[in-house]
Amino acid sequence: MQDGSEGEEWPVAGLVVAIDGPSGSGKSSVSRGVARELGLRYLDTGAMYRAVTWWMLQKGVDVGDPAAIAARAGEPSLTVGTDPGAPAIAVDGVDVSGPIRGPEVTSAVSAVSAVPEVRHRLVAMQREIIARSLETGGIVVEGRDIGTVVAPDALVKIYLTASAEARARRRSAELAGTTVERQKAELARRDTLDSTRGISPLTKAADAVELDTTPLTLDEVIAEVLRIIKERTGPGEPERPLVGEGPRPMGP
Repeated sequence: MQDGSEGEEWPVAGLVVAIDGPSGSGKSSVSRGVARELGLRYLDTGAMYRAVTWWMLQKGVDVGDPAAIAARAGEPSLTVGTDPGAPAIAVDGVDVSGPIRGPEVTSAVSAVSAVPEVRHRLVAMQREIIARSLETGGIVVEGRDIGTVVAPDALVKIYLTASAEARARRRSAELAGTTVERQKAELARRDTLDSTRGISPLTKAADAVELDTTPLTLDEVIAEVLRIIKERTGPGEPERPLVGEGPRPMGP
């Protein structure tokens, strides 16, 4: 798209936007929205770990046994889509976009993703996907270790946060048969596991911009991220309308 100043194109070619943060901070909704606005590809790295977790459960692997997980980490074949309008992921040819969001996968994914053999394999895949996307423009990548491990040289790094109450409220609105208090406890458990694992823990990159999404609508967060991207990649700040029709609440 045209920047409007001196006829320059914006965003810059080969742009990688790394968006990290804990569960419920709004990473997925924001990342997809930003990618759509900028005409970039989109990668949900969390879905990849969920897909491997789903496969392990389907194969009867004990997800409480790191050695058992490691022994089979190289087996599942993942196909990952990068269209922000219709992100999809398949394992061994089976579309698992829906099943990987179930409670069984959610409760096990932190343990599976902490296994070094799983992380090493998926990080390599993620870097390959990012490299391919740069041939056609760029990509928005979301996860927990994008700015620190997967793409430490990303030009733009954002770290999304939100209060425990806001994150739990978003999760409970998305999932049937749960409560805010139950989700608050589950998120606290996952935060501890994700931030204390020995490899690629959840942490904010030193050069990331931290953005608290608690009081903001989805449109406001997307607009702020776009402003940060423009500030980091081009002259001035973007004059852009909010996306969508009317304010939308933050999603998970």
